[in-house]
Amino acid sequence: MNWFREIAQKLRIIKLLSILYRARLLRILIPFAIIALVYWEGQKEFQAVDWGTTLHYLHHIHPKTIFLMLIFSLLAVSVMSTYDFLIRKHFQFPIGLWSSFRYGWIANTSNNLIGFAGLTGAGLRTFLYRNHAIPIASIATSVAFLSTITFTGLSLLAELSIIGVFPIKPMIAAHPWLVYAVWAIGLYLPLFVLIQRTPLFTKWFNRDQGQLGLRIMTASIGASFLEWFFAGMTFWIIGTKFLPGLSFTHALGIFTIAAIAGIVSMAPGGIGGFDLTAMLGLQLLGYPPDKCAVVLVLFRLLYYIVPWLIGLIMAVFEFPINLKRGDQAEGSIMERALNLWQKVWRWPGQFGLIGEIGAWSLGKLVFASGVILLLSAATPGMLYRLHYAEELLSLPIMRLSHQLSVIIGIMLVVLSRGISLRIKRAYNWTLLLLCAGSFFTLAKAFDYEEAIFLLIVALLLWISRHRFYRLAVPFGKYNIAAWGLITLLIVYGYYLIGSHMHPAFLKHLPRAANDAWLLEPGEHIIVALFGLLVAWLMLSLLYLFRPKRFEITGVAPEEQAKLKAFLEHEQGNLLTHMLFTGDKSFFWAMDNRVLIPYAKIRNKLVVLGDPLGPKSLLSAAIQQFQQFSDQFALETVFYQVAPDYLPLYHENGYRFFKLGEEALVHLESFTLAGKQNTNMRTVKNRFEREGFQFEIAQPPHHPLLVERLAYISNQWLDGKHEKGYSLGWFEEGYLHQAPIALLKNTDGDIIAFASLAPGYDDATMSVDLMRYLKATPNGTMDQLFICLLEWAKSQGYSRFNLGMAPLSRVGQSQKAIKEEKLARILFQYGGSWYGFIGLRRYKEKFSPEWEPRYLAYPSSVSLPLLLVELVRLIARHPSKNKKT
Repeated sequence: MNWFREIAQKLRIIKLLSILYRARLLRILIPFAIIALVYWEGQKEFQAVDWGTTLHYLHHIHPKTIFLMLIFSLLAVSVMSTYDFLIRKHFQFPIGLWSSFRYGWIANTSNNLIGFAGLTGAGLRTFLYRNHAIPIASIATSVAFLSTITFTGLSLLAELSIIGVFPIKPMIAAHPWLVYAVWAIGLYLPLFVLIQRTPLFTKWFNRDQGQLGLRIMTASIGASFLEWFFAGMTFWIIGTKFLPGLSFTHALGIFTIAAIAGIVSMAPGGIGGFDLTAMLGLQLLGYPPDKCAVVLVLFRLLYYIVPWLIGLIMAVFEFPINLKRGDQAEGSIMERALNLWQKVWRWPGQFGLIGEIGAWSLGKLVFASGVILLLSAATPGMLYRLHYAEELLSLPIMRLSHQLSVIIGIMLVVLSRGISLRIKRAYNWTLLLLCAGSFFTLAKAFDYEEAIFLLIVALLLWISRHRFYRLAVPFGKYNIAAWGLITLLIVYGYYLIGSHMHPAFLKHLPRAANDAWLLEPGEHIIVALFGLLVAWLMLSLLYLFRPKRFEITGVAPEEQAKLKAFLEHEQGNLLTHMLFTGDKSFFWAMDNRVLIPYAKIRNKLVVLGDPLGPKSLLSAAIQQFQQFSDQFALETVFYQVAPDYLPLYHENGYRFFKLGEEALVHLESFTLAGKQNTNMRTVKNRFEREGFQFEIAQPPHHPLLVERLAYISNQWLDGKHEKGYSLGWFEEGYLHQAPIALLKNTDGDIIAFASLAPGYDDATMSVDLMRYLKATPNGTMDQLFICLLEWAKSQGYSRFNLGMAPLSRVGQSQKAIKEEKLARILFQYGGSWYGFIGLRRYKEKFSPEWEPRYLAYPSSVSLPLLLVELVRLIARHPSKNKKT
């Protein structure tokens, strides 16, 4: 069992993980690096934009124009649901048309905005379709099929551009590299037609249904063409409002090239690559940069942002889960009315049943609410609204509302993380702040659009209130640093917009320039810093004075007494004696009929061994423990579980990693007779001939004995720290719980000892601490083990546990998981570090039966990281275990 510390020290696992973490961080930073590169390449074009003029144009768009453009944008987005209608029909999914439309909207809008090569839409579709009990294999096939057809429509547009239907020559002449990207995309359609005829396509992308028929192929290409064509139409319609004379063919050509550039850039939603290319194309037609920027901002807002927010609202009402009946109790008149609404219209589904993606969507809506408040505070208000608000309120109140809007915006940005994690206190404060934010944004400049949006989010939160049940979540210094950095960046963005927009906007308001602003340019930095400090202070107070925090303080004496009483009528296991060390907490499930001992490491509760209690109750007990840990956003893992219990963990969603094998000696058949035991007989005879004595000391132990054992233990440790969790350590109170085997020399002095660990099943005895003086004869531990086995046999025990051989017989199968295959390599070639093979061979001398032990962990947990955390848990000083 000491192998964990050795592996951590010798292989430097933590260093390797840090390298892996940096690699993972690198993958995250790649899109941001691409965006930065695009901006750097196109900074001349971006700097040519007068953003004050752009904002002036945006502020003076007639509401009717915005409404009409929004309606067409939403129509264009809805066209993308033809993908879902197609796979519903082709793969015969048992879902309705309205559900297909909703699922398509949620997946497509998120994929448009976030992207990542279609993985966002694929993941969301997987979650959504699973609600209809569709086999995961069918879902995977449909998503794979969909990934092959989404670019066929853009490929068709590229081909039309190549043959001159959509003029792209000016852009190709300005940037010749674009011709390669256009031809590559243009060739995708004929390549798709050829590939779909191959066996590989029919097996992996068409669920062994053979080649695509003409009808389904035409429908697939048509669905993709409609998506890209209507997106281009939206781009053209928005462009015609600000760029007179922009022809449909020129707009479609520019959109096609820009879309291809966005795909090549690999940035989320093509941001940067699409925008820069589209701006270049429009400027080549002679349009001013400011108006080109207006077109791009509106296109991003109407085709990407607004539909995505609508998709988030839709996602709130998906992914239902089962809650306790008490959560469904009748409440107010409004709640009963909403329940009646659902019964009549069958939407939005079960009231209060919001799933994981629903909570995630609410978190993003709250985040958007915070950003909207800050943007609203940083940009000028409508003059007629400001005058109307000033007639009702005084200017100081409006300025105060402006400052409070900034503070609330920052707090909502941070609290959005708590909403995604379903923390109850975050829900309470967020609901209050959304309502307050809607009031202050009205008092600031009568911005009723922002107020309505905040109230809608607040209503969605209130409807979803039963979903917020967590009492706390792990929140370390890295989380605090990350969110501190995020708020700094957002507030810095507020300052840049507020201070730099002011002078750029003034030239468009010669008569009432200052009336459009509640603050002077220099005052924005003061508002930003004050808002940041107040928000941080309030959030810090909320964190410090939270009502409940998950803590582990060890087991009190009364809990140990309860454990002893429990073991009088329930059987234990080979690890039960470790529960008397006091470093593990107890979770009593099923009305105190099942005991689950655990310790905490980072965001995980690690259960030692299998739960104790009637086997018929264990599955329900595991579920109770999962619910308990989920209240604090903690994962549960089970360490050193026996093979008989694997079906229980499997049905509760666990995966397995083989840790090694336990050496169990069947005492009835144990003997020193025979040729293979010659060496052990020789050792025993030599120690008896030389006068060494074996003795079992029964508790309670004499203080002088404990003192002698402490001397031996300290010499054996030689300055090293004790380990804990699954290992016993030298602690006087713990040693008094069981007998101790002693080996004395001819002078009667103790030279070695081994504490024992009963199995609490009247059949099994285990060895626990094994320690000896440095100057002991060869074979001392062999003699101690031989005497222990003979003593246990004489006492009527049927099994003796020699402990585990780590990584023994792990990863031998050709189909074993890669982590177990790596463990096998470590077992074979790690002798210089630990001696895995030697340890197994030593225990083989006693002819044991080997019983495997496993690690049961959720699929959401990273196995390599979990193994390192177990290293830390076991290597952690036992005195610290009691306080964590």
